[in-house]
Amino acid sequence: MELAGLSVASAAATEYPVSTHPRVLVVAGPGNNGGDGLVAARHLHHFGHTVSICYPKPTDRPLYNGLVTQCRSLGLQFLTSEELQASPLNTRFDVVLDALFGFSFKGEPRPPFDAIIDMLKPGANPPPIVAVDIPSGWDVEAGDAAGTGLRPDMLVSLTAPKLCAKHFAGSHHYLGGRFVPPQIKEKYRLQLPAYSGVSQCVRVGGSGRSPAAGPANVADMRLSYGAGGRSLDEADLAEAGPMAEFDAWFKLAASCGVQEPNAMSLATASASGAPSVRYVLLKGYDERGFVWYTNYDSSKGKQLEENAAASIAFWWEPLQRQVRVEGVVEKVPDEESDAYFYSRPRGHQIGALVSMQSMPLRHGRQELEDRAAWLEAQYADETAPVPRPPHWGGFLLRPLSIEFWQGRPSRLHDRLRYVRQSAGSQEWRLERLAP
Repeated sequence: MELAGLSVASAAATEYPVSTHPRVLVVAGPGNNGGDGLVAARHLHHFGHTVSICYPKPTDRPLYNGLVTQCRSLGLQFLTSEELQASPLNTRFDVVLDALFGFSFKGEPRPPFDAIIDMLKPGANPPPIVAVDIPSGWDVEAGDAAGTGLRPDMLVSLTAPKLCAKHFAGSHHYLGGRFVPPQIKEKYRLQLPAYSGVSQCVRVGGSGRSPAAGPANVADMRLSYGAGGRSLDEADLAEAGPMAEFDAWFKLAASCGVQEPNAMSLATASASGAPSVRYVLLKGYDERGFVWYTNYDSSKGKQLEENAAASIAFWWEPLQRQVRVEGVVEKVPDEESDAYFYSRPRGHQIGALVSMQSMPLRHGRQELEDRAAWLEAQYADETAPVPRPPHWGGFLLRPLSIEFWQGRPSRLHDRLRYVRQSAGSQEWRLERLAP
């Protein structure tokens, strides 16, 4: 129950963060779903939300009494069903966590649950609803067969999605259930998605945006940075140096479950100054700078031949951090390109031969697949090495400036930048930039 509630809270806070949905109402029933809701309420409080709970029919068992005690000790507000019905929910709350009934519920809801469920139906214009495992009142298999029940904006399935999830048409469908034992997976042949890093939940579907919410207003999309109170201090960065500081930031991003923390945007320009940007993967870094590998005959490769000035940027959203690097680019030595090429899977080695990167495929994808099949047959003997193409290898960006950016409240971000006069200089100057 503790892990289920944490999964629910993590999923809800992902889509409805405290910066946009600070006021949360948890409606908890007398069964296991209610227990999950009480646990989730506690975690949402720790995440920074202001949480109120309506628990109209408490279960008089030690476990549930303990969950209530924990919530009350944190100062969470408990509302009676009468207090809850005093005014529309959308005037007091930004999101509702529906933890009333689970898959064992049968029949019609009785008082006071019927009135609470009515407040959650579309006609009452409730705030976004996050349903725990099964929307209250739905059949575990048929869903809302009558068509008059809840229409939650988010569903958090626990352990595995129930059949009624097929009828869920809301914005966000998450799975929480990293705690499933292997024997249960095998017994029921569960095909569960991979969880990223230390995450307690994973997105598995949803329309992305509730139709009731109307069209997205890009200008209104904003996130409050710096909730963790992190800051950048000149003294700390001056002691570390730019590459040691990057090493620490990169390793932290990798340990926090960031997907492909080595993904970086690479900006290049032609001889005439026409810019181009794309994402590539960082494949190495040391005191010289930053290394990636590509086709030298690609658009970026040709631009770097014409104009060696380039920049890269990393964005690690969970940490609210970015790193920006500007400098000059050169090819790495052939032996370095060889070493990396032969460290790749054999299929990737052949792929470097297959793709004439950035060239138009006049006969569509089939042209690419035909060439891949031909080369795979040519190099079918795995005892024979695949030659590294002469047009494929590494680039090294030697930095002239490296900026470390940390999100802070009210857009007063921290920006500390190292700069040096030339790529061969060992003398870096550290300066703070205005946000």
